[in-house]
Amino acid sequence: MSTPTLKGISSMATRQVLADLVEAWQAQGGQPVQIESVGGVDAARRVAEGEPFDFVVLAEGAIASLCQGGAAQPHSALPLARSGMAACVPKGSACPAFASEADVKAAVQHLHPIAYSTGPSGVALLDLFDRWGLLGPLLPHVVQARPGLPVARLVAQGQAALGFQQLSELMDVEGIEILGALPEAIQVTTVFSAAVCTHASQADAAQAFIRFLASPATAHAKHLRGLAPA
Repeated sequence: MSTPTLKGISSMATRQVLADLVEAWQAQGGQPVQIESVGGVDAARRVAEGEPFDFVVLAEGAIASLCQGGAAQPHSALPLARSGMAACVPKGSACPAFASEADVKAAVQHLHPIAYSTGPSGVALLDLFDRWGLLGPLLPHVVQARPGLPVARLVAQGQAALGFQQLSELMDVEGIEILGALPEAIQVTTVFSAAVCTHASQADAAQAFIRFLASPATAHAKHLRGLAPA
């Protein structure tokens, strides 16, 4: 009798590290796991609507909302990883200074269009522009990647001269140059968490897998993908 497959859903920001960790989990005898990675807004909506997943991995705010709404089990939620925001430009283009808040402010005033995401990093970026008093002037020069589309792809294809997203989503993408993480003074860190879905068919097994994802044994894999353990 074959072992049933655990089914999960996640946002795009964690797709690569989750693929690595699924491989590690199964190598040590864990049951098969299948994770669908989509835009975070879409993932949260599908879980909230009762689509039958065993677990969900999203930004902690989205996980909290799912737990409060009854779509995920509150006692099952665990933080997994921390992700900082970074920026990129098309490969081969001049790289602006990016070491200070003033550098970043100058870059967004001169490099257009600016691409950003529908996820937490996109919200934080617009908040930063607003704090600088630049939101109005910059709005005609920003383009939001549709859910599930990496910002780096817009930059690589020449549809944006500057892109902001979590570092984990910019790594290993061809056609871009990563400028680096945002300076500490304006850095925005997203914590990604996991929870067992209310409609899980294998709740206990899903909880065991989540505990593995949150364990110290996964720290190295997270660092390799631009994340830090939560």
